[in-house]
Amino acid sequence: MSNNRLIPHIVNTIATTSNNPMNKFFTYIFLAFCTFGSLHAQTSSDTLNVLDYSEKIDYEIGSVEVIGAKDRDPKAIKSIAGLKAGEKIQLPGLVIPKAVKALMQLRLFDDVQIILKNVDGNIVHLAIVLVERPTLARYSYKGVKKSKHDDLNDIVRNILNKGGIVTDAQKNLAKNKLTNYFIEKGKLDAKVTVEEIPDETKANSVRLVFDINIGERVKVEDITFEGNTEVSDRKLRKKMKNTKRKGTWFRKTKFIKEDYEEDKESIVAYYNSLGFRDARVLSDSIWREPDGDLRLHLDINEGNRYYFRNIVWKGNSLYTNDQLESVLGIAKGDPYDPELLQNRLTYSLDGRDISSLYMDDGYLFFDIQPTEVAIENDSIDIEMRIYEGPQATINEVIIRGNDRTHEHVVRRMIRTRPGKKFSRSDIIRSQREIINLGYFSPENMPINTPVNPQRGTVDIEYVLEERPSDQLELSAGYGGASGLIGTLGVTFNNFSIRNLKNRQSWSPLPQGDGQKLSLRIQSNSRFFRSYNFSFTEPWLGGKKPNSLTVGAVRSAIDYSQFGQGALKITRVFAGLGTQMRWPDDFFSRSTTLSLENIQLDEYQNSVFQIINENGQSVRISNGNFKNFSITQNFTRSSISDPLFPRRGSRVSLSIQLTPPYSLFRGNDFYLLSEDERTQLIQDENDRRGTVFPLSPEEELLVIDAEENARKFEWLEYHKWKFNSEWYFNVADKLVFMTSIKMGFLGAYDSSIGIPPFERFELGGDGLSNQNAALTGTEVIALRGYDLREINGGRPASIYDKFTVELRYPLSLNPSSTIYAKIFAQGGNAWENFSDFNPFDMNRSFGGGLRVFLPMFGLLGFDYGIGFDRNLPEGTGLGEYARFNIVLGFEPE
Repeated sequence: MSNNRLIPHIVNTIATTSNNPMNKFFTYIFLAFCTFGSLHAQTSSDTLNVLDYSEKIDYEIGSVEVIGAKDRDPKAIKSIAGLKAGEKIQLPGLVIPKAVKALMQLRLFDDVQIILKNVDGNIVHLAIVLVERPTLARYSYKGVKKSKHDDLNDIVRNILNKGGIVTDAQKNLAKNKLTNYFIEKGKLDAKVTVEEIPDETKANSVRLVFDINIGERVKVEDITFEGNTEVSDRKLRKKMKNTKRKGTWFRKTKFIKEDYEEDKESIVAYYNSLGFRDARVLSDSIWREPDGDLRLHLDINEGNRYYFRNIVWKGNSLYTNDQLESVLGIAKGDPYDPELLQNRLTYSLDGRDISSLYMDDGYLFFDIQPTEVAIENDSIDIEMRIYEGPQATINEVIIRGNDRTHEHVVRRMIRTRPGKKFSRSDIIRSQREIINLGYFSPENMPINTPVNPQRGTVDIEYVLEERPSDQLELSAGYGGASGLIGTLGVTFNNFSIRNLKNRQSWSPLPQGDGQKLSLRIQSNSRFFRSYNFSFTEPWLGGKKPNSLTVGAVRSAIDYSQFGQGALKITRVFAGLGTQMRWPDDFFSRSTTLSLENIQLDEYQNSVFQIINENGQSVRISNGNFKNFSITQNFTRSSISDPLFPRRGSRVSLSIQLTPPYSLFRGNDFYLLSEDERTQLIQDENDRRGTVFPLSPEEELLVIDAEENARKFEWLEYHKWKFNSEWYFNVADKLVFMTSIKMGFLGAYDSSIGIPPFERFELGGDGLSNQNAALTGTEVIALRGYDLREINGGRPASIYDKFTVELRYPLSLNPSSTIYAKIFAQGGNAWENFSDFNPFDMNRSFGGGLRVFLPMFGLLGFDYGIGFDRNLPEGTGLGEYARFNIVLGFEPE
């Protein structure tokens, strides 16, 4: 009888339908005693005999076959099971159950069986029969937007691996994690189910579909309090910054457990600031209303209110008690506020703290411990225990991370020097100056201060992260009659002249020395072209912050083909700037010399006009005008980040003066003689022809225009501009900004008057300022209004503008700074100073977005509604609004 006639009997089987440890225990006990109870063997070719199991018998494994291992290595399976051909095995025994257990613990199989194929004397042949679990081919989501998929993938990929085995435990864990993700976002009713589907692209594999129902947003119906007598419910709700009830403006109501716990801490902190040092949230209750909304109820124990009484100083030898009390700013009888006390002792944003007093004088090891020494009724006595310690000196100043910028560019900005006494304010100021370079990320600039107490020294390490600072301007457009208009501009903010011959430093031009090179070309195919160049060396000579700026502008408009004349402007300038030490070193000044030539040839642009003695508007269309001026500018800036300032201010005053030529010339130097007038009229009539001779009124205007061309051949004026910006960090990253801008153009001699150039135009988006040289005016942006809509469309000699903004950053990444804003603005412009009225404003309101990309500079959008536009009655609201684009720079 052949071996094939033997009936295989199950040697061992482990079911996987239950993970109960007790069930497994009884299963293994059963297997230990009954494994070979039905084992049969062939003892002759014709007879099938049942083996005798009255005693344990030793066998030799003849062969082990692995069946069903499609994706697993049979050799590895045998090795893990511990069954190897040639090895001895005792039957019955525990070897087979151990082998099954080892394979099941891999969690790779739904079923494991070890069966007897046949027995030949004392040699047994075994087979390991496996049922593999399916592997994960892919997973997907239903019910959520694609924008959420990246976040969900971060959760799932930490639990499930593609190509790995899928277990029920893994699916349940992934489902719970996804559910918790949405609950933490305030979606308390979120539900996630998992569907396992055989994958059609790969055998024995599955795909998982996570069906997500985030449900409706659960709103907070109301927040109530109990036990609060000193503070109103309304005030307490206001202190809950994250958890708001329905009806709160500008804030969606939702419940997030973590934020709610933080809000409870804020309530306690607020009570502490009022002197209620023992205030606690005793308990809180949360329940759902029938409509699904939440109600929150907090039970408050306010406790007693305490006040500062006696403050005693111990251990101070450098400063007197009076000096320390003056800095502390806490008087007897003030409410006991531990947070204020800690700020005044350790670190306050305004620099008013005891630690700054010591640490700015080198006492790095200084320490102060406020200790409550007595509590009587509602009064608390504090003992300030001071350890002054020795002064620390700076050993090394280390700069890391400046991959492109040369070290001396950074080092000259910092105020911490080896050998100097340690100063915390010097470190803070150095960080600010490095940020203002614009070459490094302000969001990732740690400063390390490893201390050597034995030597009394400290190292200061500035860790920097370079970010792109060069900018490219490339644009083209078609403007109808203007034709194709193209602009190409590049600004290298970290240029290096000395590396021009060092090709290794080019990227794409030599860089690293902090110099600024700007080139800009603009032209159209018909009549317009403009060239701009400027170069700035911020540290002339390399030892002091004395800057040198030189530049040139050449612009031309030729409307001759349209019969409207031509305009050419050429300007060169040079300026010197320096940092001041008085009144403080936040001040700087600069002096700029400028020489400009404006050439008009029958230029028919209404911008260049003046009002004559008869009140008539006289256009200046011919002449060669020279503008030689000196500009003195004083600026105080304490802003720490020029791209997104959060605190500080920038205030500037500039005075632009020309020589008072009228002091050296007579009052009638520009008047025409009778012969000159006659010849002028004759030439104009010849130009116009005999059909349209000049009328007497037109003759006077022509004479006025010519005399004005003589009058303003050398422009004389004084021009004053005042700008101020203030930034306040209201909460978190929310910033409040206020701004005032004013300008005035005056004349030395009233008989000469104000020139037709250098005036102000209010309105528009300020983009025209890039081409101010073509108009001879200075454009001041006023959102919600068109350019030349204000002051009757005429350039003005005086203006003002007031702005308030709320800004919030959407990204402060080094590769892109993005923030949104809402604004309210008002401004006006007047022809004469006597008409000036700061309360007569053209108001606007709106919102905008700013995006700063290092390669392309600033890109912005504003939508403003001008409330005081002079439009016909019945005009729709949309006609009062204007959409503006900001490119390259923030307009004035």
